[in-house]
Amino acid sequence: MDASVLTISPGRPIRASVATFGALVWSGFRRYATYRQATIAGTFTNIVFGFLRCYVLLAVAAGASGGHPGGYDVRQLAAFVWVGQGLLIVTGIWGWTELADRIRTGDVASDLLRPVSPVVAYLAADLGRGLHGMLTRFVPPVVVGALVFPVSVPHRWQTVPLFLASTALAVVGCFGCRFLVNATAYWLQDARGPIMLWTLGSAVLCGLYFPLRLLPGWATVTLWIGTPLPGLLQTPIDVLVERDPSGRQVGLVALQAIWAVVLLYLARKVQQKAERKLVVQGG
Repeated sequence: MDASVLTISPGRPIRASVATFGALVWSGFRRYATYRQATIAGTFTNIVFGFLRCYVLLAVAAGASGGHPGGYDVRQLAAFVWVGQGLLIVTGIWGWTELADRIRTGDVASDLLRPVSPVVAYLAADLGRGLHGMLTRFVPPVVVGALVFPVSVPHRWQTVPLFLASTALAVVGCFGCRFLVNATAYWLQDARGPIMLWTLGSAVLCGLYFPLRLLPGWATVTLWIGTPLPGLLQTPIDVLVERDPSGRQVGLVALQAIWAVVLLYLARKVQQKAERKLVVQGG
């Protein structure tokens, strides 16, 4: 293969850059498709925890005045749980420490010698991972939940396209957050502290354990506008269960897009600053 095809930069033909990016996405998909037993075991675990979470939220709904905690009815709460269990691996909130590990061992030096920026290469691989998760880890929990519990289904024609766009933006936004957390290893050498803080905080503030709409209104608005975390899980779920009117659905997805762009920009700037740091130190 011609080495020039492996370059993604403004100076290269768009066709070559797109082909290279697609090849990197496909490689990420194939990498995770290799671990079939892990996929089956992880799906089973998601389903088990889905039952636990669903019964807890349904109990909350039964004890709430009016039976609509946070504005969700029983069917929407059930769908919230099972869609969230399916999206948990698609967005990939937890478990990615590859960049931090390569920085700690020094293997990141080989990444810097490649013609593709580390941000682009890792993003493409993560999109492939997300696509694999969508095909293998999203469908089973949703199907099981729909068979056992009464779940809401979309009634608006634009809901499914918006959900797919929202899910893609959630994958990109989550990658940006994880890249920034991992990149702290450039300065700290060991990023286990920031990664642990991210693991504990993101699960709560992205809407995994409970819908963020259960919080006071001011806290919900602050989280949605001031942080990208609700867009990593809560937004695509709310879009699919049609928690909000159509106009607000579009607004939430647009906010996701803004945060995705901001996070990728920050990831690029942090990577550039880290590379300058390595050059100055002779690394």
